This record gives sequence, structure tokens and C-alpha cells, in this order.
Amino acid sequence: MRVEHWTGAQVHDRADDLAALLTDTVAAGASVGFLAPLGHAEAVAWWRERAAATAAGRLAVWAALDPADRVTGTVGLAFPDKPNSGHRAELVKLMVHRSARGRGLGRLLLTTAERAAAAAGRTLLHLDTETGSPAEQLYRSAGWTVAGTIPDYAASPAGELRPTTLYYKRLGG
Repeated sequence: MRVEHWTGAQVHDRADDLAALLTDTVAAGASVGFLAPLGHAEAVAWWRERAAATAAGRLAVWAALDPADRVTGTVGLAFPDKPNSGHRAELVKLMVHRSARGRGLGRLLLTTAERAAAAAGRTLLHLDTETGSPAEQLYRSAGWTVAGTIPDYAASPAGELRPTTLYYKRLGG
């Protein structure tokens, strides 16, 4: 398994592969912003929009690839555009394909994004995740701190309103 930092052109060119990961993630019930069923064309269009943000430097994307060059996971860092927020970034869309779960790929992607953020001078990361989701254990075990919970924050892929838990992590000294 290898993890690569992708350019906007790579995200655009591999949008079909990234869309397969996204549709699998939604089909598995993960709350990543979409309702089920998520169509492949809609997922491709969403990733192509992310390609533009990546090319503009507002988003960094890493993709995990198996030996057959299949996208098995991804993670992103969204960078705020306000003058007073250059020290932080938001961790977004940490996804692992169902066929690749349970082997430490989520942890590898998380660590990759954290290290890249620190190397870019970011000292604070934040994220939100569905309360009670398996992702919470990953974030807590990686040293993320709970900031709070918001009820009825987002609809699950099945359309049920669910709470979200906000997390943050300080990087560096």
C-alpha cells in the first residue's frame, strides 16, 4: 500500500477511481456528506470540483493505492482563506474502501495528513465526524480532543438526522 499526494490534475484524471471509493463509502453507511444511493456520475462530478480546489491550493488530497493501482483510501486537508486562520486546516474526507478496512490504512492516511500539515506550518487541525461512528475511535486513539457535539447536524446516508462530534488536534511543540 502506498499513499501519494495528488495534484489537481491527478484528482481530475482519477476522479472515476475516487468516485468508486466515495460511492463505496456512502453505500457502507458512512456519513461523508451524501445521501444513498450515491450515483457514480454525481461522485465523479464532486471529485472534479475538488480537483479545481486542489489546483488552487485550497485543498490537499492524498490517495492510498493498492499494488494494482486501485484507490483504496483518501484524506484531505482544507485550508481556510481568511487572514487570521493560516495556522490551521480542516481534516476532510478520510475514507477507506470496505475491502481495505482493518489493516491500518485509516491510521496511515491520518498520520500522513497530520505530518503534512505540520510540515506546512499548520499548528491546529480540526474535523467533525458522526457521533458514535467507528472513526471516533481512530481519532481518539491518535490524540485528537473532543471539542463538543452538535445534535441533528447532518443526515446519514439513509436520511436520518445524526449528531456530529467536533475534534481538534494541536500539532508540534
